[in-house]
Amino acid sequence: MDLSFPGFDRNTEVTKLPGDLAVLMVGIAARQTASPTAVAQARFGRIGHPSRLLQPLDGAFNGPTAALLAQWRDGIPRPEE
Repeated sequence: MDLSFPGFDRNTEVTKLPGDLAVLMVGIAARQTASPTAVAQARFGRIGHPSRLLQPLDGAFNGPTAALLAQWRDGIPRPEE
């Protein structure tokens, strides 16, 4: 069960709610946020560090290309192949 709130869409028209309904919705959201299920789901995202299995070892999108760009930036002539 996904209890997360949907993202805010700036393209939708803002609708004014009656005061009683707004207070009711805020109360419901507060109770849902404090529920044990919501607390457990919030912990799922913080179980561990993101996996680094697919992260490049040299930290660049492409190590040889990054080295070539660094040489070009620093004005070092490119080795002839």
